[in-house]
Amino acid sequence: MKVHDLKPAPGSRKRAKRVARGIGGKGGKTAGRGMKGQRARNTVRVGFEGGQIPLHQRVPKLKGFKNPFRVEYQAVNLDTIEQSGLDEVTPESLRAQGLVGKNSLVKVLGRGEVSRAMTVSAHAFSASAEEAITAAGGTIEKLPKPFAVRPAASGNALMNR
Repeated sequence: MKVHDLKPAPGSRKRAKRVARGIGGKGGKTAGRGMKGQRARNTVRVGFEGGQIPLHQRVPKLKGFKNPFRVEYQAVNLDTIEQSGLDEVTPESLRAQGLVGKNSLVKVLGRGEVSRAMTVSAHAFSASAEEAITAAGGTIEKLPKPFAVRPAASGNALMNR
């Protein structure tokens, strides 16, 4: 087989419809544009609705904003920690048990009860969780966040002094 012998599969290539080439070309006279009207005479841009307010202008836009300084925590409750059976709870030990995801900040929440003394290290604690752990004789350790402190607001308030 040579390059000049190659042909596309039968039926895979269809000839383009030749419009506006007279009545013998099957697309004569109006060339598939119907009778009179704007679309018969010229093209109309995409989304144009004849002067009516277009859909993309009628639809309401999203309000609000996304806080770029938001800190996302992964929550772990006391009953989950109690079931894990760990005496020393750290984000690494929780990650090893599959309770939190990789590279996530951990916050301990106060659902459930603590029956034994344990050391809990996390990035944040709810007030009820902190109270329950210390009441059971345990200790808590707040870990530092692995990013810089939120920058001070620089705006009109500082400029107008």
